Amino acid sequence: MMLDKEFVISEIDPRIYGSFIEQLGRAVYGGIYEPNHPTADENGFRQDVIDLVKQLQVPIIRYPGGNMVSAYNWEDGIGPKEERPHRLELAWRVTETNQVGTNEFMDWSKAVGSEAMMAVNLGTRGIDAARSLLEYCNHPGGTYWSELRKQHGYEQPHKIKTWCLGNEMDGPWQIGQKTAYEYGRLAAETGKAMRQVDPTIELVSCGSSGSGMPTFPEWEATTLEHTYEFADYISLHQYYGNRDDDTANYLANSLDMDNFINTVIATCDYMKAKKRSKKTINLSFDEWNVWFHSNDQDNKLEPWAIAPPQLEDIYTFEDAILVGSMLNTLLKHSDRVKIACMAQLVNVIAPIMTETGGGIWKQSIFYPYYYTSVYGRGVALNPIIISPKYDSKDYTDVPYLDSSVVYNEENDELVIFAVNRHLQNRLKVDVDIRSFDGFEIVEHVVLENEDAKAVNTLRNEQVKPHSQGLSFIEDDKLVGVLPKMSWNMIRLQKSNQ
Repeated sequence: MMLDKEFVISEIDPRIYGSFIEQLGRAVYGGIYEPNHPTADENGFRQDVIDLVKQLQVPIIRYPGGNMVSAYNWEDGIGPKEERPHRLELAWRVTETNQVGTNEFMDWSKAVGSEAMMAVNLGTRGIDAARSLLEYCNHPGGTYWSELRKQHGYEQPHKIKTWCLGNEMDGPWQIGQKTAYEYGRLAAETGKAMRQVDPTIELVSCGSSGSGMPTFPEWEATTLEHTYEFADYISLHQYYGNRDDDTANYLANSLDMDNFINTVIATCDYMKAKKRSKKTINLSFDEWNVWFHSNDQDNKLEPWAIAPPQLEDIYTFEDAILVGSMLNTLLKHSDRVKIACMAQLVNVIAPIMTETGGGIWKQSIFYPYYYTSVYGRGVALNPIIISPKYDSKDYTDVPYLDSSVVYNEENDELVIFAVNRHLQNRLKVDVDIRSFDGFEIVEHVVLENEDAKAVNTLRNEQVKPHSQGLSFIEDDKLVGVLPKMSWNMIRLQKSNQ
């Protein structure tokens, strides 16, 4: 591998380390919000959850959905809690109590040091509800909705900057599914109205629900015909799962993610050329993760329960390795991917799990997310990598070495994130760092395990990193030894001497 300070991809937008909280399962009720929990604060939020989320340094959190938003009446979640209605929530077929709504979420996001990324309902509603929600949240005062916010105890506007124009509107599972033309027209007119209310906001247009959709990427091209003028970003969603129990093939899925991103970039740039526009549409990868473990369990749930345990995937060691590679992929596209949200944050396909009324623990995927978020700030560099490769069921020429590199000039810090996909052999990596004269290794963190299916529980943490990685510097070269099937972070800093 060769590195140079001049091999810059882009300044990394911190929002690439965002996450997602949906009114789904125990993400909110029993997750972030549990008034009777021993650690609950005066607003009913679990302090142990707040503390772990703050560790992750999550810069932006998407809310309230997700599929849920497409039939959500935001007005149900404001005002006195005792007056809020219980509703049938159609996306996940549960009963929504509305005890947490817009203002409560804004309180919580501030408590964890995060911005909010708000989604509007373009399934059962549209322009009017969206502009009213924006007025409620962002307008200073003197109007119906802004004064109502003040009556609810929020004198100052929330000043939410980033807004999603609906969610997965091409999906047949979506309440209010639209054709590309129908969505494009509605999103454009909604965006136009919202910009009239607050010209400072950023808007995210819905992309395809996934790269496997039959309309992809025609959906992107058609919707952008209408939304290009108003949108700043287009969304991408992707989940992976090792359903065939083929680890080598599973760990190669980040190549599919890379191709997905490249295809969306090409489609956006085609539309830029077609419109002869000077504006560039960037990407918001606002749902990504591993999701498949809980599918059978979720199919057995009885409908209309309150906050049942839905989508509670228990993640394995191999899931953490793939998550590490997905983070690498996002960093390698940081010139166009400006926002990304691991879906989700607590209990629901999440790095953090809680026991209702009890403890809290870190899932295996917590660790690559934590280290990349905390230490992956600065500029992304483009490493020149020569790696042995393998073929799998769905992929050819899969590099055993997957890596991203971040240079933080302010802190004089160079960070290499590296995955060894080889299931049997360690990988010796030689890194030419001659342009980083005087840099020394601070730590080499390794996530490894003999059992690909090892998991963490409240009382038994089988998957956790150690700092005894083998790496050293000699003759302007960093030599790192990556254990078989491992995620690694090698952090260097410039010596003061």
